[in-house]
Amino acid sequence: MFHHVVLMKFVSAADDDFYQAVEDYCEHIRRGEPTPYRYVFRRNIASRSDSLTHGIIASFSSSVEHDRYQVSPIHQEMKAYMTPFIERI
Repeated sequence: MFHHVVLMKFVSAADDDFYQAVEDYCEHIRRGEPTPYRYVFRRNIASRSDSLTHGIIASFSSSVEHDRYQVSPIHQEMKAYMTPFIERI
């Protein structure tokens, strides 16, 4: 199993529409190729979060599957959409 974890803090302009669009991207990724074992986008409520407010946790069957995900068109599109809203990663 290969786990990929990304923690982020978003700019104040990240509104409900932004979060819904990210959820839509996540759903597309869950049903796409390569299919992750698990893929979640959640608010980070850890007391030691260092102000990183949200996270994506993805689990793949192997590092090869993770590498395929990294270059997939939907992941590239999601990153391009999210990048202007990321204050810290």
